[in-house]
Amino acid sequence: MAVRVKKLALCLFFFQTLFLILFAVFVRYGKESDSLASPDDTEQNLKEYYSMFQDVHIMIFVGFGFLMTFLKRYGYSSVGLNFLIAAFVVQWATLMIGFYHGVPQHGYMEISVYTMLSADFAAAAILISFGAVLGKLSPIQLIFMAFIEIAIFQANEFIGRELLHAVDAGDSIFVHAFGAYFGLAVARVTFHTDIHKSNKEASVYNSDLFSMIGTIFLWICWPSFNAGALSGDDRHRAVINTYYAIAASCVMAFAISSLVSKKDKFNMVHIQNATLAGGVAVGTSADMMIQPWGAILIGMTAGIISVIGFTWITPFMGHKLKIHDTCGVNNLHGMPAILAAIVSAVAAALATHEQYGDGLYGGFPMRAPTNTSHLEGDISPGEDWTAGKQAGHQLAALMVTLLIAVVGGSLTGLFLKIPLCDPPRDNQMFDDDDYWDVPEDEGYLLTTQGNASKNGESRM
Repeated sequence: MAVRVKKLALCLFFFQTLFLILFAVFVRYGKESDSLASPDDTEQNLKEYYSMFQDVHIMIFVGFGFLMTFLKRYGYSSVGLNFLIAAFVVQWATLMIGFYHGVPQHGYMEISVYTMLSADFAAAAILISFGAVLGKLSPIQLIFMAFIEIAIFQANEFIGRELLHAVDAGDSIFVHAFGAYFGLAVARVTFHTDIHKSNKEASVYNSDLFSMIGTIFLWICWPSFNAGALSGDDRHRAVINTYYAIAASCVMAFAISSLVSKKDKFNMVHIQNATLAGGVAVGTSADMMIQPWGAILIGMTAGIISVIGFTWITPFMGHKLKIHDTCGVNNLHGMPAILAAIVSAVAAALATHEQYGDGLYGGFPMRAPTNTSHLEGDISPGEDWTAGKQAGHQLAALMVTLLIAVVGGSLTGLFLKIPLCDPPRDNQMFDDDDYWDVPEDEGYLLTTQGNASKNGESRM
């Protein structure tokens, strides 16, 4: 076991050194952080993005980490590996952003608070994939998965935004759908029968309580996730729409959970996850004029779909399709993200100049006329797209994202199965003991004894 841990240390040392070299060669301060910049430039950038960045940062390092602590013997790994992967990814994602935007034009990239925000969004996609394979991949496998996935993620986002010109304010398509189905593809390819034999994939009272900490942090900060990259009235609208959508999904998750659970009681799995589904489902259309009642309807629908997914779809996928989804990312991120893309297509098809004014061309840049000299404000020329064409491109972005995620995840899964990556087997799954110095106190030992096993609740 010591050899595996040392191999992980060498792997991390190699990648961190690689990042150091690449940053030294390609990364520069942007004008906002340059000592020669005017104070107004620096203050404007911080005021516009830093508060949103803080919320998203909390979601990445606290929300996602604690949400995955429900496994009774995998709490250290859930929080700790989430911490490690996120810190690893934000550096690699920053570089990948520069390789698409900046380096090709100038030979280097400039970074700002907005770059850090974009890197956090990329980290969210990888952590969603982490949820699908939680407890079933070794740390080395997770590092390699993150390294490969970021490259594919950035390519997909470039295709969706720059070539298909889809709009996705809250990144439901490019982050949530991509991360969910990439992770599920990896889970399917790396599936092993030992997964269903393990008695450690269960929760206990305290582990579920810790998981709820993650849920609450994510729930509170989600409006910033959907609105963080926006500005002006678009940002204001995104905050409002997300606020009411995620509130509605919370209420519906409680309602449906009590109806479908075998004991006619609230199921903690549903409450930890389905309460958040409204934030995903409204993400792509968060900045659109869907009206507050529309946001509530979207949130209600997402809450229902998510609970149904946990109750019936996840067990079917695990036992019939051999797609073992530890955290149920299909229900919290995957299906709500598909709903988000469909809603965005409908909203895009219904968007008119009468409703948006010239702001239509800010939300849908390709709908702007080829000559914008007669318009007020700084509006870039578009291609005079119709509402229907924009709607079609929204759905096309979803289809391309799903295709790239599934193919990319499957190929990545094949690579992760090689012995070099130290795939875990048998009792190594869902357990901290292989990589962590775990104090053998009463709380940890109880999770291996009969009473805890009886009380522990399996996610499948």
